[in-house]
Amino acid sequence: MGKLILFLLLATSFMAVQPATAKVQGKEVIYQGGGVNMKGYLAYDDKIKGKRPAVIVVHEWWGHNNYARKRADMLAEMGYTALAVDMYGDGKQASHPDDAGKFSAAVNDNLDTARARFEAGMKLLKSNKTVNPNKIAAIGYCFGGGIVLQMARMGEPLLGVASFHGSLGTEHPAQPGKIKAEIRVFTGADDPMAPQTLVDSFKQEMDQAGASYKVVSYPGAKHSFTNPDADEYGKKFDMPLAYNAEADKDSWAQTETFLADIFRKKPKSE
Repeated sequence: MGKLILFLLLATSFMAVQPATAKVQGKEVIYQGGGVNMKGYLAYDDKIKGKRPAVIVVHEWWGHNNYARKRADMLAEMGYTALAVDMYGDGKQASHPDDAGKFSAAVNDNLDTARARFEAGMKLLKSNKTVNPNKIAAIGYCFGGGIVLQMARMGEPLLGVASFHGSLGTEHPAQPGKIKAEIRVFTGADDPMAPQTLVDSFKQEMDQAGASYKVVSYPGAKHSFTNPDADEYGKKFDMPLAYNAEADKDSWAQTETFLADIFRKKPKSE
């Protein structure tokens, strides 16, 4: 009996010193962006006390879906508050490339609309009680990768942006001194949507703008290399899409380090 009591006491003491299990809270949020209802997804770890850095996640051209929410959850597990935004409005999603192309073009062809919708999400995120409004970054995939780069070009007050297999070209190149964010671009060397000529043009633009940036190109990686559903989409629609587990893992690891580095710096506004 004495040994049993001692064992129970030791077990109780051991359990008492264990850290509380992290619990990511995720919920749909509805907000206004340019007169349109936007349906986003907010995620954070409720075991973390106080304000923390935050990250905006911009979806692929398919629209705000579970993949964007998954990335928001992953960021919340890293200790950030994350908002997967809705750039199409009303949570609209595409099930066919033709629709995806129309939805994305409607945003890309009107930068005022794109900016208004992005800023609406950023405003919502900054107002959240868990967020340090001076420490905001953004990441994006495919269409979303192009959006976060465009927001950086336009001088949005972001500490950093990371683009994954995003569109690199623009009709509105960055002006010298305009970009505030540090930039990371992760692209596939075998992505026909981001050929080397376009990568070179992007680098030249960033150099002329005086931006702090880094481009990582993965040999053998095609478009949408971070999305496990890419193979299915590629076969279904006869598109050059393919998941690349190695590139996905490495780009996320580099992004984790990138976010930690930029959030460690003290913003001028603090």
